[in-house]
Amino acid sequence: MRFMYIVTSSRPMSAPTPALMEAMQKISEREIKAGRMIDNGGLMPLATGARVRIADGELSVIDGPFVEAKEVIGGYAIFELRDKEEALAMAGEFMQLHLDHMPGWEGTCELRAFATPDMEGACQVDAHSKVAAHA
Repeated sequence: MRFMYIVTSSRPMSAPTPALMEAMQKISEREIKAGRMIDNGGLMPLATGARVRIADGELSVIDGPFVEAKEVIGGYAIFELRDKEEALAMAGEFMQLHLDHMPGWEGTCELRAFATPDMEGACQVDAHSKVAAHA
């Protein structure tokens, strides 16, 4: 199963410590070599982003930063793992690095499984027609 990890924090984004960066690099190298990690990365501050929104039938673009943001996505990772239990164990190991190397940091790692054609209720995109459909 493919999982996306989304790391968020409600506190102002601060750069990871060098020790955390080194520890995350070690985990990344290990997981890439094992064939479990597909991609990962950190995200730039909200001020560098934008939102494209549809509301009341109108399309609009809002440049960051976003005052109403309660949690900020700081990074993501994509893994190919056996099941949710393995995904939870990996997320726990990853979040433990933050606990060990950034005392006082608070955040969340949300796990989301990628939709596959056999999953009930999943939104699928047909690669040929590029049309989304709900199973």
